[in-house]
Amino acid sequence: MTREVLQVSGLDVSYDVAGDAVTVLRGVDVALGPGEVLAVVGESGSGKTTLAQAATGLLAANGRVTAGRVTLGDLDVTGWTDRQFRSVRGTRIGWIPQDPHSSLNPVARIGDSVAEVLRVHRWKDEAARRRRVVELLDRVGIPEPDLRARQYPHELSGGMKQRALIAAAIALQPALLIADEATSALDVTVQKTILDLIDDLRREHGTAVLMVTHDLAVAADRSHRIAVLQGGRLQEAGDTARVLQDPQSAYTRRLLADAPSFDTAVRPARERVDGAVGAVGAAEARMETEAPAITVTGLSQHFPRGRRREPLRAVDDVSFTVARGTTHAIVGESGSGKTTLARIVMGFQRPTAGSAVVAGHEVARLRRADAAAFRRDVQMVYQNPFASLDPRQSVGAIVAEPLRNYGVGDRAERARRVADMLERVALPPDLAARRPRELSGGQRQRVAIARALVLEPRVVVLDEAVSALDVTVQAQILRLLDELQQDLGVTYLFISHDLAVVRRISDTVSVLRAGRIVESGTTERIFTDPQTEDTARLLAAIPGGIRQPAPPPAAVPREGVPA
Repeated sequence: MTREVLQVSGLDVSYDVAGDAVTVLRGVDVALGPGEVLAVVGESGSGKTTLAQAATGLLAANGRVTAGRVTLGDLDVTGWTDRQFRSVRGTRIGWIPQDPHSSLNPVARIGDSVAEVLRVHRWKDEAARRRRVVELLDRVGIPEPDLRARQYPHELSGGMKQRALIAAAIALQPALLIADEATSALDVTVQKTILDLIDDLRREHGTAVLMVTHDLAVAADRSHRIAVLQGGRLQEAGDTARVLQDPQSAYTRRLLADAPSFDTAVRPARERVDGAVGAVGAAEARMETEAPAITVTGLSQHFPRGRRREPLRAVDDVSFTVARGTTHAIVGESGSGKTTLARIVMGFQRPTAGSAVVAGHEVARLRRADAAAFRRDVQMVYQNPFASLDPRQSVGAIVAEPLRNYGVGDRAERARRVADMLERVALPPDLAARRPRELSGGQRQRVAIARALVLEPRVVVLDEAVSALDVTVQAQILRLLDELQQDLGVTYLFISHDLAVVRRISDTVSVLRAGRIVESGTTERIFTDPQTEDTARLLAAIPGGIRQPAPPPAAVPREGVPA
């Protein structure tokens, strides 16, 4: 009997695209034993998710295995049909998807979603399944599991939704658990909780974990071995500590150099000096020399929750200032009020109390006649580069749209400015004729940045603008933002749950918890000398320490598997 839970040998996978076979995996070999964690890392398009899908029969309709072999334990599943794979999904394989917000049926109760795998495999009767669901929700750390089982996805936080997905994935204690970017959308403290939970389950039941991730820091913390993919080929594989401390591949070395979690240096605080950005000591000294780009004073946003309940204080008496030409980061856990604060600053909703003056505009008191000037001075870059661009327009038309809306120049002048802006964001001119679907995620985000900056705004709000990108593209975007700030003197309000990225790009930081600022200061001071337990807990949750998880168990009894 083979020891490996998963064995992939010489795997080739191709997709049929417009009648042509496009090979996306070439000769890939990986193996995974009981209780082991294998992290598959690489940039977008490297083949990470395709590898996981091929191992579980979840390839898209136009994808197929063209060479090689896949075995699950003693089963050779190469060439299996979807119907055959259904017999092992849930029993031998559990899958934790990336996005907890879109992976649960919005009209099904949480308990019904978790119980689905039990029903599919006809596990016991309905009453036993209901009891099992409550046990599972309790096991993954969801409070009041009986209540949560009766609720709908919109009533749970992102972290709770992800726990519910884990409960569904482990319901029948599969030998293999596949986590496909399972924590990339979560803040660092929730991420740590979820990863701790997966690790506990692995140690208790000897579950093998295939972790697909673009986050090298998570791989460093949580895996025994790493496989590095580039362009569908395996560039390097081996023990995690060895690969990270002594990488043999030039591509692996580049990934490590780009990963913000491995770069503990903090950018020196800066100030605006005669129209340029220069290095200085404390960021607070800037406030005395010129009016801030953003001044938020006593800002509150309360949402009613019925007659008998206190209103939800999403933002509660928040105050901060941002010097011109600098980057101020707003960080905090999910539900801390970051996005609500960004929406108020952008004028998308009117606050309950307080004021926000942005680029000289009092946002809460904007008259319709002033709104156009405000929108020209203040722009936003959203998190998702796939959803924020009009799929029907060309890249050139997308970047030119703000110029057309504000009547800037004639057609020739607009074309010149679009070409100049595309060059600034390091995109080749021929991309102007393409549609967003023809671009990579990193290229789309560059287009979104170009569109935001083409009117030369004074303030740009970046809401999780790099969280969906792999480390190489992320590093390119961060360098681009820094260069554009130095060239144009633009001010950034950077909303992020990724503290490693914040450490790299920001000058000053405000830490939010439950709608209130618990600490503010220069990035250097916040990261080296936190003054509150909340800030210290956030910093302690940043992954990236190359700390090996517990070794796989020698033998794990599985008597607890539901019969």
